[in-house]
Amino acid sequence: MCMTRLGFGQGVVLMALVVARGVLTQPVVTDDGKLVASVAVALPEEKIRRMAAGRADVRSVLARVEVRSLTYLSDGLRVKGYLAMPRQGQKLPCVIYNRGGNREFGALDDDTAVWVLARIASWGYVVVASQYRGNAGGEGREEFGGADINDVLNLVPLLQSLPRVDPRRIGMFGWSRGGMMTYMALTRTDRIAAAIVASGMSDAFDTVARRPELEDLVYSALVPGYQEDRHRALVSRSPVRWPERLSRRTPILLLHGTADERVSATQTLSMASALLQSGHTFRLVLFEGGDHDLSAHQGEVERLVRGWLDRYVRDRGR
Repeated sequence: MCMTRLGFGQGVVLMALVVARGVLTQPVVTDDGKLVASVAVALPEEKIRRMAAGRADVRSVLARVEVRSLTYLSDGLRVKGYLAMPRQGQKLPCVIYNRGGNREFGALDDDTAVWVLARIASWGYVVVASQYRGNAGGEGREEFGGADINDVLNLVPLLQSLPRVDPRRIGMFGWSRGGMMTYMALTRTDRIAAAIVASGMSDAFDTVARRPELEDLVYSALVPGYQEDRHRALVSRSPVRWPERLSRRTPILLLHGTADERVSATQTLSMASALLQSGHTFRLVLFEGGDHDLSAHQGEVERLVRGWLDRYVRDRGR
């Protein structure tokens, strides 16, 4: 089976061309990535004032960026997400942001969409993020790195359908569990010009060894067939074991705090070693005493993230 895409105005239709015994058969149209609904996010004035107390440029960001909640199709399911888009500009570069956590924990809301996604969009990027299937009122059931990886990949055709977007320039940014999702996405596409993984999960065996409560609360609860084949489920969610499968065309920026109590920094150190041995382009930055959110290093994190995106995504082909 091969894929092609047909453009109709600002929309995009993906078609799977099925080849049987060398003969091209009837194309099958898929709606993956189709935008079903989009609603503008409008924060109350009181909430904006509270945000401005912690970040003085919130009003400036909101004046330059529009934030919308989304519903889009992935594997036939209606999945929820967010979009942040500069109000001005044409042929804009893009970023797919992969959230951390699972289910309601770590889910995006209007506040974090403004705080995180709009901030990146204010640098001149169209930013889109998935809640993953089954979350925030979406259909289906998340699998913590199973079929829900399609919810990330199907943001690519969604971006292709948007006006004022340059789909040839797409970056990806994942935090914590979102880092694992980023690594997994890079095994299935070479469309990502650059990736950033912050406090990223790369070794599920290490995760359950250090935090055994997650075995029942997350892995057994969310991963299909976990009880029947635990080893296989953990290997498939441990990018450190298969670095050679990642797209070599995508340079990766690794960020981690040495005092992270949720995901040990040793996971990122091991991932960096694996990337080095496989000849993958990457940069590793450790933050002394940094926690899981790198909360004491936000300024430096933003500088590094923006510099990486500008170098490899915004300026791609220039």
